[in-house]
Amino acid sequence: MNKNFWLGKKVLVTGYEGFLGSNLTKALLSCGANIVGIDIRVRRKNTIFTSEDYKKIAIIEGSVANYRLVKGIIRNHKIEIVFHLAAEAIVGSCLTNPPRTFNTNIRGAWNVLEACRGIKTVKSIVIASSDKAYGSHKSLPYKEDTPLIGKHPYDVSKSCADLIAQTYFHTYGLPVVVTRCGNIYGPGDFNSSRIVPDTIRCVLGGKTLLIRSDGKFTRDYVFVEDIVGGYLLFAEKVQRLRLFGEVLNFSNEDPISVLGVVRRIYQLANRKPSYKILNQAKYEIKHQYLSSQKARKVLGWEPKYTLDEGLKKTIEWYKIHYFLGKGRLNEL
Repeated sequence: MNKNFWLGKKVLVTGYEGFLGSNLTKALLSCGANIVGIDIRVRRKNTIFTSEDYKKIAIIEGSVANYRLVKGIIRNHKIEIVFHLAAEAIVGSCLTNPPRTFNTNIRGAWNVLEACRGIKTVKSIVIASSDKAYGSHKSLPYKEDTPLIGKHPYDVSKSCADLIAQTYFHTYGLPVVVTRCGNIYGPGDFNSSRIVPDTIRCVLGGKTLLIRSDGKFTRDYVFVEDIVGGYLLFAEKVQRLRLFGEVLNFSNEDPISVLGVVRRIYQLANRKPSYKILNQAKYEIKHQYLSSQKARKVLGWEPKYTLDEGLKKTIEWYKIHYFLGKGRLNEL
């Protein structure tokens, strides 16, 4: 991360209050960037932001599905760099409410891109896609040229947004790039429907963990600081390396099953495993993981944390902030 690059930069972060958004925004604030943040819920009870952080952010409450709002933000604040992270990100919620998912994830993406079109201050746009955009393939790991064939609401919404982003580069020359990441974990994730925070909640709270799947689903698990570093590095190098239209995977290239990561958390917390496999997960991809060779080659990026190192930091954060501190993770 080049702090000099970000000093005074006018940056828009959509979904800035979310898990990745808040971590990215904190990193940008530490570099002296001028942040405009838009989110459907602002100043949340559960957050990693301090009151001092909030004073440094131009906060806008609203949805990226509102084109006039998005256009006005980018134009009036003379935005130079956009990180578009806002999305319906929980697979279960997407299954129960596909219209909301498509409205936020697909309309939101084209609104941001269309709002940037023709505004000369915008120098780079980073669109957050997902490994789910690839859909299910027999040949693993996914590489950036693997076809996007999502089949279920969340997966399809990310496939569509991803392709729309590429359309805006190929057709209109917009300075847009796309990121696809594995399962991100770490401090600041307050959603207990995800396996890492849910496991830690149960471990530290002395509860039995309920695993929705059969425990054999295979994923990448990437520490949030590594993903933030990848996003910043990508944005920093877009103009200098002429990376417009590029897509990069970010992964630790060390896939592990759900049961594998659950057992690792119990082991690192020095607790005896206590979980029950429900085997009730529907419409989820069984095995998926990414190759990050392109990101390593193009950006010189590599993850700094092993899974054990990242999980240790995450467990300690939850101990301090949610079991010895101001609240509990299950108060969501």
